[in-house]
Amino acid sequence: MTKTQKPTPLHELTSLVRSKNAGPFDLTFDIMFEEQQTYRRCVSSHVFTAERMEKLLNVDRAKIKIFFSDDARAIKISIPRPVVQGDFGDHDSHAGQQYAGLLMLEIP
Repeated sequence: MTKTQKPTPLHELTSLVRSKNAGPFDLTFDIMFEEQQTYRRCVSSHVFTAERMEKLLNVDRAKIKIFFSDDARAIKISIPRPVVQGDFGDHDSHAGQQYAGLLMLEIP
């Protein structure tokens, strides 16, 4: 990235961003890339840290797990569900709407 290049929103760099249940107590975010170079740009940006995800996802950083899969060109973030799946107050039983906050994350 040159000094004049603006950060790029994550959604412009990915082939897929999704959230889903990882059992009734956890949810996971999958961020996938078509090109290795774009994946490497995102990984080397150091944007995907527990500290940053804590603020974005409103979860204690100690409970956040972040995985980088070079072979799959994917980043996976797992967190505890704020409400157990199907319990009173669960407004997204399949957790399919939880990824939206990641889309505008700016990648340098």
